[in-house]
Amino acid sequence: MPLTLYGIPNCDTVKKARTWLDSRKIAYHFHDYKKQGIDAASLKRWQSLVGTPVILNQRGTTWRKLADADKAGLTDTKAIALMQANPSLIKRPVVEGAKQLLVGFSPDDWDKVLG
Repeated sequence: MPLTLYGIPNCDTVKKARTWLDSRKIAYHFHDYKKQGIDAASLKRWQSLVGTPVILNQRGTTWRKLADADKAGLTDTKAIALMQANPSLIKRPVVEGAKQLLVGFSPDDWDKVLG
């Protein structure tokens, strides 16, 4: 399974991640959340591997702008629905391959797994 980099093209962290991959000539497919969305199956798979707190970005503007009712009583199922409706709630980038799932960009971590 080739690497897939999930993100939003104008996100600075995604840009850094793409530059990192390109500089190491690591092939990947870019999946643009804004244009392509994200399916519930992928989000469920990621939740099972790293948990909702890692995938769901609760620090960003999109989270802060959500209605309090949307934030209350957060379950995995509710988090998936929120992330599908608002892809900016997904921590970026997410890199998925045959044997790895990386969430967020850390050059040191990426070197250990992909380098």
